[in-house]
Amino acid sequence: MKALIPSIILIVFAVIAFAYASTPPSDNNGGVQVVHREDKKRVDVFIDDTLFTSYLFSEEGSSLKKPVLYPLRTASGIDITRGYPYERRAGERVDHPHHVGHWLNYGDVNGLDFWNHSESTPEERKPTRGTIVHRKVLKAESGENRGVLEVEMDWLKPDGSVILTETTQFTFKKSDNKRMVDRITTLTAPQEEVNFTDNKEGMLAIRVTRALEHPSDEALLLTNEMGKPMEEEVLDNVGVSGQYLSSEGLSGTGVWGTRANWMILSGIVQDENVTVAIIDHPSNPGYPTYWHARGYGLFAANPLGQKVFSKGAEELNFSLKKGESTTFQYRIVILSNDADPTHTIELLSKAFSEV
Repeated sequence: MKALIPSIILIVFAVIAFAYASTPPSDNNGGVQVVHREDKKRVDVFIDDTLFTSYLFSEEGSSLKKPVLYPLRTASGIDITRGYPYERRAGERVDHPHHVGHWLNYGDVNGLDFWNHSESTPEERKPTRGTIVHRKVLKAESGENRGVLEVEMDWLKPDGSVILTETTQFTFKKSDNKRMVDRITTLTAPQEEVNFTDNKEGMLAIRVTRALEHPSDEALLLTNEMGKPMEEEVLDNVGVSGQYLSSEGLSGTGVWGTRANWMILSGIVQDENVTVAIIDHPSNPGYPTYWHARGYGLFAANPLGQKVFSKGAEELNFSLKKGESTTFQYRIVILSNDADPTHTIELLSKAFSEV
């Protein structure tokens, strides 16, 4: 299906993207620098003087409908996240404008859809959509090999009232060929019982660059050299080389709807062998997670939506009573030219499970 996004939305996102030409602070001493830039509504994370990622604020009235980490990059500075609809890059898919960088949300929270909400949401559907807004930076801490960002967010109903509060700690780590983000997110139901009705649209996700997609045998609507949607769908797999592999030994698009402790996505991006991994934690609800991992570039772990993945054999309608909290922990790993990425991820998964 052709999904043309109005040109005005592209313009809005292009203006936002202009801010990503970010430079490290003048007193930067290398290592992992976490720089809070309130005036630009973001927190930049520099590793060895190069931008690794930015935490982009979502505030009430913003075109962002949830905070995101965007972009995510390898140790050599190659983007592993899709640019569209934020940045105009040639040859990217024109679909799912709510898939931006790395995010965490869910498709059915007391009947509200936080997943499928973006600037392009039709007006008639907005009463059924939820928004996550940034409230406060609690900590922005730099270090030699790691940095920490801790933030507060609110999950809002369409009328602006709070359904969930969120506290998230990101820990950014580096080594020679490796970049890692450990995410610890605590959700609290402050005012009422909150039900996460079993839904496939969730939960922790990354939308990857075109090169890490699986090759497709279908004609696609892509962006042209100006970053605008083409008028015709085309079949073009040039440079597309992604391949999933799960901790259970499953590979390719067959990993969708299966459980696994971790999942890796490997491919060649700008002549570099790149592996992106998401690692689940044993303390998480629904462990080991089901994987909402699609060949078109959506790479997501969904521990709460089990019915569709198990073809009805399982169902988890997770809930929080008023005042209750739950915590989710995940590790995102980006490897460059690793000789044995499967072994590396297995070791990192075991170490993470002991945290």
